Amino acid sequence: MAAGSASGRAPVTDVLIAGAGPTGLTLAIELARRGVEVRIVDRAGEHFPGSRGKGLTARTQEVLDDLGVADEVLHYGFRHLPHRRYVDGELVAEADPHAQRAPAPDRPYDGGLLIPQWRIERILRARLAEDGVRVELAAGVAEFSQSADGVHAVLDTGEQVAARYLVGCDGGRSTVRKALGVRFEGESGEQAMLLGDVELDGLEPDAWYQWTVRGRGFLALCPFRDERSWQLQAVPLRDFGAEGGLPEPSLPYFRRIVDDLAGGHGIHLSTATWLSTYRVNVRMADRFTVGRVVLAGDAAHVHPPAGGLGMNTGIQDAYNLGWKLAMVCSGARQSLLDSYQEERLPVAAWTLGVSTEGLRRVASRFVDGGGADITDGAHRDGQQLELGYPASSLSVDGDAGNGPRAGDRAPDAPCVDRSGTPRRLFDAFRGPHFTLLGFGESCAGALRDAGTVHRGLVKPVSVGAPGSGADLVDVEGHARTAYGVTGGTLVLVRPDGYLALRAPGASRTAVRDYLDRVGVSRSA
Repeated sequence: MAAGSASGRAPVTDVLIAGAGPTGLTLAIELARRGVEVRIVDRAGEHFPGSRGKGLTARTQEVLDDLGVADEVLHYGFRHLPHRRYVDGELVAEADPHAQRAPAPDRPYDGGLLIPQWRIERILRARLAEDGVRVELAAGVAEFSQSADGVHAVLDTGEQVAARYLVGCDGGRSTVRKALGVRFEGESGEQAMLLGDVELDGLEPDAWYQWTVRGRGFLALCPFRDERSWQLQAVPLRDFGAEGGLPEPSLPYFRRIVDDLAGGHGIHLSTATWLSTYRVNVRMADRFTVGRVVLAGDAAHVHPPAGGLGMNTGIQDAYNLGWKLAMVCSGARQSLLDSYQEERLPVAAWTLGVSTEGLRRVASRFVDGGGADITDGAHRDGQQLELGYPASSLSVDGDAGNGPRAGDRAPDAPCVDRSGTPRRLFDAFRGPHFTLLGFGESCAGALRDAGTVHRGLVKPVSVGAPGSGADLVDVEGHARTAYGVTGGTLVLVRPDGYLALRAPGASRTAVRDYLDRVGVSRSA
């Protein structure tokens, strides 16, 4: 989708994305579906083959729902997989840690989903291709310079690209971040882990197997739905060198670890398709935006794997950034883009904190008695449903009702449309627009204004009781309950599914004033 240019000049695009992992792909989709010209390039010569980040939180599944790929993701993922734990060769526990989770009216996704990262990336690439954009491999950003008007980048291929904005989604060793001179503050830990994707015989793919042998190490083997490969995680204590190093990963080495820690189960590793050594790093950029260059995902923050928040936080970075960057490209004020750092930097700091504490908790239990489960590092809000932006400059409360406040995640709720067809609030939210929910007859004027004055930018949706003639009929009252509504109330939901504004239903100026305040009213 890059626009052409005059002969001799660098091709021009609105946004150049460096890095085609889950973060970069999500951002590219968010931009492309809004009509923004985008190129996404990656230094690698082939698409990433490994399972690395293998868990999707409930909130990330909601993001993928909005992008239209949730059904495919669910098809390839394990939602409830028992954990089968052995200590010193003895079976000590078998349970599904999410057994008590079930969908609720306000949250249709009941918990985490196990699916390999390569599968997520393949699904996102296919979704991006629907908008005419494809990943350009072997073409990372080698260098760039920026001015007040844009960014001039040179790719590894030698091609020169002019873009209005550059976004670095190029991982923890980000070339973009280093070239900006942004500090990546934190520390590298002593903990290390071996990771890989293996094919094996001897186990049924009906559980996430975990073995702890005190004094010798830890091993986990996690299957994937409809795949021959399993993810192997191992901490072979006896193999650590004086400086904390481990031998190079290889199939023979993985076989030896399995024999040492899970001997007697008859497990035979036949193939290893991805091999890696992971060392814990806890670091965060001190800035996410420098002029017309933005950082997202691991380029902005890296942290321990405890709780499985890494890929999820990157996808949600992109989801927060995408609509804002698209609107700025369409004429919104720069301050809207500035809110990306304002909102996501505290989330990154929170993620670093809870994942570091989770790793400490798992490690201490492992050392004390070997009874830890791999999910013991998860935070209480490990599904990221309670994260929000209540302190953001984009959050405005003009209504004293109960329920979620501006900046909180917008809950879902089952309703029916005027024909009686089941429809959820998430169905109304899906797409690149703001959504204005109007509860009660007093909202009619504001909804009508939104449908005319802000057409294309705000989607008006009336929510009412049976017989009210509303767009969505709240048959069982779940919508009013989820939003704490007792009287006429307006709720403006941002394109990324967070409350922007609550206001009394009769207010005819609240939405207009809000859009003017955040600088998007002229970007539709």
